[in-house]
Amino acid sequence: MIALLLALGSSLAYGCADFLGGLGARKAHVLRTVLVAAPASLAVELLLWPVLGASFSTAALGWGAASGVASAAAFALLYRTLAIGPMNVLSPVTALVSAALPVAVGLIQGEHLATAGLVGLPLALLAVVLVSAGHGAGSARPSRTALLLAFGAGAAIALQLVCLHQAPSGSGVAPLIVGRAVSSAVTLAAAGLLRRRLGPERPAYALSATAGVLDSLANLLFLLAARSGDLTVVAVITALYPAGTVLLARGVLAERIHRGQLVGLGTAAVAVSLLALT
Repeated sequence: MIALLLALGSSLAYGCADFLGGLGARKAHVLRTVLVAAPASLAVELLLWPVLGASFSTAALGWGAASGVASAAAFALLYRTLAIGPMNVLSPVTALVSAALPVAVGLIQGEHLATAGLVGLPLALLAVVLVSAGHGAGSARPSRTALLLAFGAGAAIALQLVCLHQAPSGSGVAPLIVGRAVSSAVTLAAAGLLRRRLGPERPAYALSATAGVLDSLANLLFLLAARSGDLTVVAVITALYPAGTVLLARGVLAERIHRGQLVGLGTAAVAVSLLALT
């Protein structure tokens, strides 16, 4: 039950971070947004170090660095997918892959679910697709390249989560610190290479920094959830993060929640209740 609550918190924090990051990216090039968010995120994790501790063992360094590379790859692939579109088709693909791969890893590692979990898990995967799909998802057909990029983005997100899960349970926040440092370095290098394409617009500092703080909180909650529960359940609940984005878009931007998304939110509530019984 603790793992489930932590995973729900992680999902909500990821959804809020994506929403704020998306708003920030409307005001300036996305790399400028990330260049503000990444240091803010790393600062939070460094502040957590004396509170939660950090053991920089070889395994923690290795898995943390791998999660950082996966995070940077996810960022590049996801925004390349956004550029190609249509995201109302590709977003469910990305979210589903990001949930399904950790589930497969958990089952391979010997995790087992009770009857309620066997029903709740596919319901949660269905909810991920419904919630992340926008209006008219069937009206546009993505190219093969766009589909491959969406699968790649989902796989990279999944790999980041799996790497964090594999880090030693006694390593504290070390995997998060190492991962964030690596992904920040990769992002900084990319910004340096593409500096002529970044444009003159200044980033939205407050929005971007808050998105970075929330992303760190989401990573921390996922790490704690994965250490206290099954990866199969934690990964799927975390992948419900589009629900937070959708609800914030409704409350702040007055965007319409479509019928399929409402069904997805209801399905998610039922799935979470079933998974709680496990």
